[in-house]
Amino acid sequence: MPVIKILPHAELCPQGDEIEAPAGTSICEALVENGIALEHACEMSCACTTCHVVVKQGLSSLGEIDEIEEDLLDKAWGLTPSSRLACQAILSDADVLIEIPKYTINHARERH
Repeated sequence: MPVIKILPHAELCPQGDEIEAPAGTSICEALVENGIALEHACEMSCACTTCHVVVKQGLSSLGEIDEIEEDLLDKAWGLTPSSRLACQAILSDADVLIEIPKYTINHARERH
């Protein structure tokens, strides 16, 4: 089972974290199921950018990025060449290292 290593985030996981999730799971699903309250205002339907993450290691192991995700990412805060929407980044058998950006474009954070 792949491991998702999460770099420290002041609000969501101050010490960082490591979680295991089955291949075929999205990064967003894995984080939320393991108590890391990553925003996902569109309920993981690829309609916003609130679940934006930066993949520091393992980017090439994730499922292919499609045109809709690429277009949405243009609106994400802190966009990098290794940015993905966590709801669309599907795990394979490889481990990944991610950073959750400090901000999102969402002005009102909902508690899921």
